[in-house]
Amino acid sequence: MTAIVRLAVILAALACANPVHAQGAGDYPSRQAKVLLPFSPGGVVDVMGRLLAQRLSDSLGQTFYVENHGGGGGNIGAAMVQAAAPDGYTVLITSSSFLINPGLQKVPYDPIGGFAPITIPSASPSVLVVNPAEPVSTVKELIELIRKEPGKHSYASAGVGSTPHLQGEMFKLAYGLDMVHVPFAGGGPALQSAVAGHTPIAFTALPPTAPQVQGEKLRGLAVTAAKRSSALPDVPTMAEAGVPGFQASLWVGFMAPAGTPQPIVDLLNREIGKILSRPDIKESFEKTGATPVIMTQPEFKAFMEAEVSKWAKIIEANHIPAIN
Repeated sequence: MTAIVRLAVILAALACANPVHAQGAGDYPSRQAKVLLPFSPGGVVDVMGRLLAQRLSDSLGQTFYVENHGGGGGNIGAAMVQAAAPDGYTVLITSSSFLINPGLQKVPYDPIGGFAPITIPSASPSVLVVNPAEPVSTVKELIELIRKEPGKHSYASAGVGSTPHLQGEMFKLAYGLDMVHVPFAGGGPALQSAVAGHTPIAFTALPPTAPQVQGEKLRGLAVTAAKRSSALPDVPTMAEAGVPGFQASLWVGFMAPAGTPQPIVDLLNREIGKILSRPDIKESFEKTGATPVIMTQPEFKAFMEAEVSKWAKIIEANHIPAIN
């Protein structure tokens, strides 16, 4: 065997032993990577982001650390990731608002061209909740209360342009309600405000809200899904509560800056898929009302393109004003 042949055999063996090298991703990850969350701590994106960051650290042997950059309904953090080096060491975990905001305002990022979509790890409905001090137990009673006292009641959301915000505006438009929107820099602060009674009505993501309803710190009136959640089996759907056709899920998306090498994108997609296939992860998701989603990168890209168009049409059809 010649020296060249021996070298070729050795390199082939190393490639088989190291699938990351074999896929062309070099030595990625060779150092710690930042997982940027464009919202304040405590919301569904934060919960899912930290879970996935920890599991990626375990599976890939390098630290994936979480950094929160709230503000602007997620716009500020998204712009930071778009401007980051496309090397896989800065990734974004965001939510539905990432694709909704462009229909409401001028955003500092390109939702389609500025990012390399990786996957959607989870999706979950929102839940309409009230502070227990509110004298209502059903959606119909809430509608009656707001109509009797127009302009007096406020509702919290995860921020301007978030899925809960649009759900609140659609709810107002459907019943001609005079209710004040109070946006927060993420689902966590919105949830805390509802629990404290400062903004006693809220549309919030189900995963972080379920424990608050189960602990009777909030009263669940309805979930925005086609069927009831196993996490809150006693809370009706909006249709059951008398509001037909009111469905929307809050998804969590994982993406990198445009130009990130495809082998790195593929690697992260595969690793997240493995994490989501674990029985303990599925069980933890289901307990909070979230559903694991295993989506390929092309599927996620097609989904993003369709969502931008869908929400723009919903915003226009419901006459939801643009935000300057």
